[in-house]
Amino acid sequence: MSEFKKYVCVVCGYIYDEELGEPEAGLAPGTRWEDVPEDWSCPDCGASKGDFELMVS
Repeated sequence: MSEFKKYVCVVCGYIYDEELGEPEAGLAPGTRWEDVPEDWSCPDCGASKGDFELMVS
């Protein structure tokens, strides 16, 4: 299994961590980015999934 990735909202800086998921939005810990629904939006600013970029370390 590959390691979990993180994606950052380019609008507000919110970070979606695949390892943590977003339980408040029904995304269980371990939910991969590709499994996040296309209509999901940033919980902080409401930006669309398309406004997120992969974080590189």
